[in-house]
Order: sequence, then structure tokens, then C-alpha cells
Amino acid sequence: MTHIKVPQDRIGAIIGPKGSVKNMIENKSTSKLDINSESGTVEVIAGDDPVGAMRAVDVIHAIGRGFNPEKAYSFFDDDMLMLEIIDLSRAASTPKELLRLKGRIIGKGGKTREIAESLIGVKISVYGKTVSVIGHPEQILIMRTALEMLIDGANHGSVYSFLEKKKQDLMRAQLDSY
Repeated sequence: MTHIKVPQDRIGAIIGPKGSVKNMIENKSTSKLDINSESGTVEVIAGDDPVGAMRAVDVIHAIGRGFNPEKAYSFFDDDMLMLEIIDLSRAASTPKELLRLKGRIIGKGGKTREIAESLIGVKISVYGKTVSVIGHPEQILIMRTALEMLIDGANHGSVYSFLEKKKQDLMRAQLDSY
């Protein structure tokens, strides 16, 4: 049994229209979800599949961090996926600074986030004081570095070059594994 604290405004996304998201998570994980919308807590009660329950926890964390449930379901299809949550409030001392950092990560019209997602094959959500990434361990490492570059003020061009180079490395590693 695991308790997860979720932002109040994301509880609805975990329940979904007519309970569809909650049902999907329960069915795919064989777990039971007990959602308290007053306190913003979700309790995951493991069913027959303990790994499924762990994946359900990942899905709930991901939805809680702003991911669309459809994107979060990918945890059920791929055991190697991880969720990385980076707290931006450590790097930003004021609300204005936090907004600036979020803007740098998202980019004009979502361009930076889009480029990172397509080059490295990850999913990124910027929500509240966090930026979250869904991907495989090697993808997460690359994205953590790229995000730290953006947070530290590197120009976008350098970050794109870094991501381009890392995409080549990932493709090479994939070819070598065949």
C-alpha cells in the first residue's frame, strides 16, 4: 500500500471522465485506487501483481506532475521507463525567476520542449515548480544534463547541439545492441 500526495487540481485528471482513468490504471495494474479528493492523496492498494502496483504509482506520479494520462499509461507497456522529477524551486529564488526558468525549458511556443522530446524520445511536463521527464535511464541522464544547462543559463543553441550529439550516441548504442 502506497500513499501519494497529488496537487488538488490534478485529482480530476487521475479520476478522468466518469472514472475512466482510474479504471484504466486499476485494470492495467490489478491494483485498487482509493482517491481522497479533499486531501489530495491517492492510495494504491496492490492486487495480484506487485510490479503492476509499482507502475500504477509511476502513472499517478506522472499525472500528478502534469502529464496527460495517455502519456502516463506508457509505464504499463515498458518496464524500463522511469519518471524523473526536477524541482526548479532550488534554482529559482523568486516566483519571477521560476517563471523565467520554466519559459526557458518550454521555449517560445513550446519549441525547446518539442525539440528535446523528438531528439531524445522522451516526454516532458513543466508543471508547478517542477519539470518532469518520462524516458529510459540513458534518456533521463541526457535530459537531466540538458535541463541543467538551460537552468544554468546556457544558450538554447548549445543545448540543441548537445541534444543532437546525444541523439547520435543513442542511435549508435541501439545499432551496437543488435
